[in-house]
Amino acid sequence: MKKTHAIWNIRFANQIIDSMADGVFTMDAEGQITSWNPAMERISGYSAEEALGKTCSILQFNRCFGKKCPAGITKCGIIEHGSSEVKECMLQHREGYPVAVIKNASVVRDENNEILGVVETITDMTKLNWARQKIEESARRLGEMHRLDNIIGKSRAMRNVFTAIKAAAASDATVLIQGGSGTGKELVAGAIHYNSYRAAAPLISVNCSALSETLLESELFGHVKGAFTGALYGRAGRFEEAMGGTIFLDEIGELSPYIQVKLLRVLQEREIERVGESKKRKINIRIITATQRYLFDLVREGVFREDLYYRLKVFPIQLPALCERRDDIPLLVSHFIEKFNKKTAKQIRGVSQATLRILMDYDWPGNVRELENAIEHAFVVSNREQIETYDLPVELRKTHFGLRNTKESFRGAERPYRREKISKAHLLEILNESNWNKAEAARRIGISRTAVWKYMKKYHISLRRSQ
Repeated sequence: MKKTHAIWNIRFANQIIDSMADGVFTMDAEGQITSWNPAMERISGYSAEEALGKTCSILQFNRCFGKKCPAGITKCGIIEHGSSEVKECMLQHREGYPVAVIKNASVVRDENNEILGVVETITDMTKLNWARQKIEESARRLGEMHRLDNIIGKSRAMRNVFTAIKAAAASDATVLIQGGSGTGKELVAGAIHYNSYRAAAPLISVNCSALSETLLESELFGHVKGAFTGALYGRAGRFEEAMGGTIFLDEIGELSPYIQVKLLRVLQEREIERVGESKKRKINIRIITATQRYLFDLVREGVFREDLYYRLKVFPIQLPALCERRDDIPLLVSHFIEKFNKKTAKQIRGVSQATLRILMDYDWPGNVRELENAIEHAFVVSNREQIETYDLPVELRKTHFGLRNTKESFRGAERPYRREKISKAHLLEILNESNWNKAEAARRIGISRTAVWKYMKKYHISLRRSQ
């Protein structure tokens, strides 16, 4: 019965070894390989039949007790030391290329302290190294994305922003970024972080308007197990995750009075308490906030704490609306065309003069984000080397041609729009491209079909294409 049980144990142990993702092989006291699991076959390229009876020198490890792997088990030091330190090294695959692995070896002895052999485990580092490279590459790209030269602009307003970013990056002061939706507040926060001494630490972003008060409290401060219904596990909050780095709180004007009090305490004491516990945890972070609302107006309305407001605006940065920096529009258009050329594999060279005139005249209530979306829209519909007026979103064309009421811009100013005159050559070009379909031509120009007929009558253009 005991013999049967022992045989079952051996079979079970062999099944476990064969199912392992790590390579495992054993050697006898003379250093000859006695077992070789399937993972070793995959990692090394040698089948069990090829490896059994050989020594571990077939793997040609580049490190073994601080030196290149020798030919025999008696020379490598494993018998003397009893085990090897866990270390990264290289083995040579059967096909001749190196494989990065983690190697660990131990001597096996019987009850009389006699050596039975050696067992070695090999962990393939190929996928892990690939994952490390991806993480490093992502971090590098993230850093590059937030470089100052990725915030496009040459206007005086943007030069002032660049100066402010450099000054903020050189200090550890709390920063308040104000500007309309789409002006690039998150880009500016990233530029401050990645140009500061905290660049190697995390940048954590939280949108304060996206969560309810309860969820936002847990998101920012973390919670302990059982702190509320559904809190099955404890977790660290975003303040702790940002340790040593920066936390970016967007839409800060949407905070409830309760969260405002807790944030004020964080700014004053530089410590937090997780929801459901009284333990204070010290934090070392830089706080950057942003809003598209004027916080001082909220203070006067009594919905935002005045003491918190002054704590947040230690170093304020005001981002200009796109309509206040029209000189930057051609630069931004070129940047987005280059970006979408890479993304779509198209070869669009630029925009026509008429298109640029529309882009320059429009008030851009959605700021840079709306401009980027307009160029992306043009990439979807355009099949030419140049973006034309009819490739733009309909609201831009309608506004330019005076076919809707002017809307207020972000700053509330109204400006008149003039109706653009359509030339005969331009109308003929669009009619040809639309296969003489007047409704399609009207859509591309951004006017009504009746207006197209009137222009055709004015320029004595036949209603049907001449054969």
